[in-house]
Amino acid sequence: MEENKYERMLAEYNTNIKDEEVARAVASIIKNKVEENNTIEVKKFLMGSVELTTLKTTDSDESVLKFTERVNEFEDAYPDLPHVATICVYPCFAQIVSQSLEVEGVELACVSGSFPSSQALIEVKVAETALAIKDGATEIDMVMSVGKFLSGDYETVCDEISELKAVCGEKKLKIILETGLLPSCADIKTASLLAMYAGADYIKTSTGKENPAATPEAAYVMCQAIKEYYDKTGVRIGFKPAGGLNTVHDALVYYTIVKEVLGEEWLTNQYLRLGTSRLANLLLSEVVGEEVKFY
Repeated sequence: MEENKYERMLAEYNTNIKDEEVARAVASIIKNKVEENNTIEVKKFLMGSVELTTLKTTDSDESVLKFTERVNEFEDAYPDLPHVATICVYPCFAQIVSQSLEVEGVELACVSGSFPSSQALIEVKVAETALAIKDGATEIDMVMSVGKFLSGDYETVCDEISELKAVCGEKKLKIILETGLLPSCADIKTASLLAMYAGADYIKTSTGKENPAATPEAAYVMCQAIKEYYDKTGVRIGFKPAGGLNTVHDALVYYTIVKEVLGEEWLTNQYLRLGTSRLANLLLSEVVGEEVKFY
């Protein structure tokens, strides 16, 4: 039967992990390792990993244009500091960002596939994704079909991801697991493995529209899954915590988890992204040594 291929794949990994063990491992990392990464160099790196995000109901052509122009102006204001990795918007604003973004090396990500619920027909998800790419999106962020996952319908979950990846082609596809809605660390690991197996280029914690959003425990489990998947397949998958990154300390915690679980090879903005907006100003303020509200 078709679904057996998913069961066979999952059987190659240890998904029987306990929430308490994960909590203990994360607490140890936070207690013993985070402080050594509390440096200006790490904060500069994290600035260059930020996905500057605006996903508000009140977004408009004017507000998104202004948002994009701040990224253009940053290059002149702080020529010695890294610019953000990405601007992330709804697909209806892809064309505006694409036409107005002047900074080399900043990606244009669009949330697609009926974000944030993912409750839409696959034909709608395909069309929205194709239109976003036509309008200039270089990366797509899509929510996994959480309801189907929780129902055990792994085949549909994976088929949708594979179909969206086919639409994306060489463009990066980030799959949002919405970890706050998954009951256990075992579920988070299972979802991570299915998403990677189906074609995700990144796995992402959250939309930021549900509580809890990103948590260190979810990040730890997802990074463990990425490591084990890489060890078995040689395929390097990126990681993106998003939602609930409110302080520089939060960013340092995620950086440290990636460093401890995945190693130095993942400490590049090709493999580590931070989905946030408020963090950009906080990191910039700490790097320059005074409060700055640039974005």
